[in-house]
Amino acid sequence: MAEDIALTGDHTPPPATAETPAPRTGFDWWGEIKGLFWLLLAVLGFHSFIAKPFYIPSESMLPGLLVGDRLVVSKFAYGWSFVSPTIPDPVAIVRGTLLHQPVDSWSVQVPFIHGRIWGSLPERGDVVIVTPPGQSSDYIKRVIGLPGDTLAVRGGVVILNGKPVARGPLHYRDLPVDANATCDPAQYPGALRERADGTAVCHLPIITETLPNGRRYDTVDLEPDSAGDNYGPVTIPANHVFLMGDNRDRSADSRFALGGFERGLGGPVPYENIGGRAEFITFSVDGSAGWNPLSWPRALRGGRAGTSLHPTRVP
Repeated sequence: MAEDIALTGDHTPPPATAETPAPRTGFDWWGEIKGLFWLLLAVLGFHSFIAKPFYIPSESMLPGLLVGDRLVVSKFAYGWSFVSPTIPDPVAIVRGTLLHQPVDSWSVQVPFIHGRIWGSLPERGDVVIVTPPGQSSDYIKRVIGLPGDTLAVRGGVVILNGKPVARGPLHYRDLPVDANATCDPAQYPGALRERADGTAVCHLPIITETLPNGRRYDTVDLEPDSAGDNYGPVTIPANHVFLMGDNRDRSADSRFALGGFERGLGGPVPYENIGGRAEFITFSVDGSAGWNPLSWPRALRGGRAGTSLHPTRVP
């Protein structure tokens, strides 16, 4: 009888305790937003302090860099300054991507601050990213002069501290012509050629320069007396560098005034305005790709991925 009573007693389950989680339904929008926020913060932090990609939009660094080259720029090479942070500008992004309006930069520029954190000067011959004083756009140029140097240009020859930079003999190089490298006859008169196989090339006059520290690179010398072929002399102040493009007659650099038609760098540039050092090419595109992803592989230029942007050094 006692067993029957036990079997037929009240077995109502106990009420749920406070520790029992309520079932979740629907999409966790807040969780996704937080995840995207931290991902964006990590990406911006990497771009600000470690390295960032850079796109070559102009021909000022021919023959070494072509329009359409994608580079890696190290942010830590010279320490960090006010130009180091990458802060997106939503207005500029909308104008550039949706409205297709020209914008100088997709990021917000921090106000000028003197000095660098763990800062150091670039080495002569480095290829660097620079933000012109008072502007937000980025240029890519080569470091030619350092603090204390006296620099002049005479007949296209760079003169450092009274001595002409060593120059090799004039020779020619054929660069491929494509949608990103058109060899515009207005800019390169007589340079557009056609090979026997029917392919178009840009036949450019090249002069190899060797800086006093032994670093060597090629320059394009198009004209005997262009606007920047005679300059200075100037003495480069402390914590400033003098920058030039390798395409000497088609480069807005330290030889030209800031803003206006010339859009130069306005002389020696404060080293705080150097955003990083160009390290290597990741890939390069010829401008033929469209919205169809199938067209993207065909637009890649062969043989450029992994190319170092550090100039060779000779004894």
